[in-house]
Amino acid sequence: MRILFMGTPDFALKSLEAIYEAGYEIIGVVTNIDKPKGRGMKMIPTPVKEFALEKKIKVYQPKKVRNNPEFLEEVKSLKPDIICVVAYGKILPQELLDIPKLGCINVHGSLLPEYRGAAPIQWAVLNGDKKTGITTMYMNAGMDTGDMILKQETEIGEDETTGELWERLSIMGAKLLVKTVKQIEQGNASRIPQPQEGTMAPMLSKEMAKIDWKNKSALEIKNLVRGLNPIMGAYSYINGKKIKLWRVQVLSEEELLNKFPELEEYMNHLKNIDEGTVLFSDAKKGLYLKAKDGIISVLEIQGENAKKMNIQDFLRGNAIEVGSIFE
Repeated sequence: MRILFMGTPDFALKSLEAIYEAGYEIIGVVTNIDKPKGRGMKMIPTPVKEFALEKKIKVYQPKKVRNNPEFLEEVKSLKPDIICVVAYGKILPQELLDIPKLGCINVHGSLLPEYRGAAPIQWAVLNGDKKTGITTMYMNAGMDTGDMILKQETEIGEDETTGELWERLSIMGAKLLVKTVKQIEQGNASRIPQPQEGTMAPMLSKEMAKIDWKNKSALEIKNLVRGLNPIMGAYSYINGKKIKLWRVQVLSEEELLNKFPELEEYMNHLKNIDEGTVLFSDAKKGLYLKAKDGIISVLEIQGENAKKMNIQDFLRGNAIEVGSIFE
């Protein structure tokens, strides 16, 4: 089969590697344009492009795929049997979807019809879901609404970050893509129509990263922290300085007392203390903050204009006073 592959980040790279290693003929790779990165703003190719160049596969980097007749003609000239799309980052027009005789297939990081859209992995973690998975599907002009082919489910660890889940699902998705392509090649791939109802996973915004101590539960704060790790990091301010939290745990008041019996005489006052208040701060024992319905234990932190580090190392060089408030 002649396969045209469309994808951009490391999540897509795993799928490209898998179909390459499975021995399929990859006639070209379509990926996003190179972007400037780092202090020197050096132009960096996408992970998918780097692999394609290494394997001497033709690379296409159109700035847009809609209203781009030249690119459509280019794809037609390649005569792909199938187009595999994995985290490409652009919505494909119907004219492109109609080109391959066996269709366009997509690897999506959720159990469809849940979490259609740009950020399914992130939202599963942000919402504290217990499970997620991968769905392969035939693409149509809708937003992840095409007929489903295969699904694979996995549990989400209670401390698992978006980055960790992203890595696991990228490997799972790569294996499922190879299995899907084989079934299409053999003519026995299923087509399971999706229900109209479903949930959306829109792109994340920078505004959502600020921790709302007053209104969010301790668990919601933990899910925000792990859901935004490593994308942007959840943040708060203390003494006018921006602090990012990268890993936290939730404790009950009882669990806090078990750790620090000396706090027992102060526990009656806990209800009158503002959310975000530092309850305990010690370079050996850690940093503990009051949440609306529990205690946040900070495990990994990043100071303003500094590197992320574990809380013990941070507190050795940065004093955080008990009674000060994260806002």
